Amino acid sequence: MGHPAHYHNVSHVMPALKQMGHNIIVFARGKDVLFDLLEDLPFQIYLFDDNKKDNSKLSLIWVVLKREWELLKIVRRHKVDMMVGTDIVITHIGRIKNIPSLVLNEDDSHAVPLLAKYGFKYSTHTISPKCCDIKPYDNKKIEYNSYHELAYLHPNQFKPKKEIVQQYVDPDSPYFIIRFAKLSAHHDEGIQGINDKIAGKIIELLKPNGKIIITSERILSKKLEPYRLQIEPSDMHHVMAFANLYVGDSQTMAAEAGVLGTPFIRFNDFVGRLGYLDEIENKYKLGYGFRTNQTEQMLEQLSTLLSKKNNKADYQKKRKKMLKEKINYATFLTWFIESYPESAKILKKNPDYQYNIA
Repeated sequence: MGHPAHYHNVSHVMPALKQMGHNIIVFARGKDVLFDLLEDLPFQIYLFDDNKKDNSKLSLIWVVLKREWELLKIVRRHKVDMMVGTDIVITHIGRIKNIPSLVLNEDDSHAVPLLAKYGFKYSTHTISPKCCDIKPYDNKKIEYNSYHELAYLHPNQFKPKKEIVQQYVDPDSPYFIIRFAKLSAHHDEGIQGINDKIAGKIIELLKPNGKIIITSERILSKKLEPYRLQIEPSDMHHVMAFANLYVGDSQTMAAEAGVLGTPFIRFNDFVGRLGYLDEIENKYKLGYGFRTNQTEQMLEQLSTLLSKKNNKADYQKKRKKMLKEKINYATFLTWFIESYPESAKILKKNPDYQYNIA
């Protein structure tokens, strides 16, 4: 794992597999609140600090090599039978040790070129949503009709609780979430998001309509810091579920808001480049994406959303339509891993078999 979302993707899968008698080992590298989420889990956990000196390619290669060495030692020590995750290192160690590697991926290959070239290419299988384009590695793709976020926010897995939200904000009064991502990963090169000037304009529009809370991976300016919410990582989805609106430059949190039925505005230069978010925005109309050269259009859409009454109820209806068409990803992934390699053969022959499982 290398991101909080990677934990959430398998947070229900791991205990289900453990209950079936399988042994789970977690290998995680630090990002945002990931290590906090792993505390007290009943699994063997290895934490890897991969702080790079800089964002140069040389630094990235060095960190990956160190990670591969650490993973190789773990694989040898525990005689691992399968590796599942989002990191290219599982595919390389898998090749060396002849161990199946399953890459869990939600991004189109052109948006994550290094992961595609050095990960998808060497994986045993890359498990991706149907709407996700992983060309030219389609031969590795196991597709399913769902999203990563429905591994942990599907109604079968997640029930938002007002009593949790009440620790931070009044769930019965309007409030809005603003999120700032760090945008410092290798695939974020050249990607811009919400700067302080634009944040000020967003706050100006939101302030008369309700409470504003900010969560951020990056350091905030003095003007923005008073809005920051100190929150237990495990409580964030409850707070998001009752929010009236989410605005941010994080992909994952925009998708999470969407599948929870909280209208969202996503503002960054990934807009139009990720199939799963395009589908959430354009097919299911659960949110809106704007690139950083569309500031005025974004602010106009924000004003429109704020002016509508019963907005949240409308988005809950859209959410129901989406849920009706999507499978429970956690149930699907648990079955796929537990039944592997037969599961791969079944789905290659008949992709619609997934609807019998989840």
